[in-house]
Amino acid sequence: MISVSVIGGANVDMSATLADAFIAADSNPGHIEVGYGGVARNIAHNLVLLGAKTQLLTIFGDDLFGGLLHDYCKQQGIDVHLSERVSGVRSGIYLCMNNSGGEMIAAVADTEAIKAITPEWLAKRSGEINQSEFIVADTNIGEDAIRWLMENVTAPLFIDGVSTTKAHRVVNALRKVKLPYLHTLKLNLKEALAVTETATYAEAAQRLLDLGVAHVYITLSGEGVYCRTAAEEWLFPALPGEIVNTTGAGDAFLAGVVYAHAKGIDFPQTAQYGLMAARATLMSLKAVNPDIANILL
Repeated sequence: MISVSVIGGANVDMSATLADAFIAADSNPGHIEVGYGGVARNIAHNLVLLGAKTQLLTIFGDDLFGGLLHDYCKQQGIDVHLSERVSGVRSGIYLCMNNSGGEMIAAVADTEAIKAITPEWLAKRSGEINQSEFIVADTNIGEDAIRWLMENVTAPLFIDGVSTTKAHRVVNALRKVKLPYLHTLKLNLKEALAVTETATYAEAAQRLLDLGVAHVYITLSGEGVYCRTAAEEWLFPALPGEIVNTTGAGDAFLAGVVYAHAKGIDFPQTAQYGLMAARATLMSLKAVNPDIANILL
């Protein structure tokens, strides 16, 4: 069984999907789903379902949501012994609104708790982190923490960009490390163009390679994914399927990529497995679809 450490955010998710067209400054009819999310937590949960031994390093508040999140992670088989419940800290909450087709209109992420994940916090756990075969982080953690991971972990490091604002932390960290190198970076198109200040996904990928990223995956929403290394580039279309909710699809994609890579699948076929994982999530109202466990390599 492969072992993975996942570092970053864990939230309570509140996802609203509209029944009809959005009307601003008014009460809109629709469906509201409350569940457990956070990019890192979602990735960890998906990896457990895929069959990986997974530990999550995150911060839980000492409030009601923190207790619920902590207990839920353990119930799903996620090892949280390296995480911490911090007194006086508000647990993460992610609130999003989707249109009637399941596409996100807007979202708010309250992830202040993750500021407690500092280089010093990680250093205290470095021995157990480096026992993992693969390490995944999201950019909810700060730039200094990302840089610490780049300079100190011994296993392949995979990073999810999370948002256009937070994805800059990866680029900034790469520019500051002594030997800039990152095994894998997954961004969506908006994030990729924003952090590279380019106009196309191909240009963005080349800029990221120049910065020290070895494997670039740029997800293109309904258009699929663009994959790039120094030696090859590929564009895969999205897989057909009914979309009911986009929350968590990118997290499932990266979990699929990590798992396929761990199983020895060559680039870029790892992206095809990631697309299968993403499709399973797109077809579920939840941020993590248990049916992902049925996807075969």
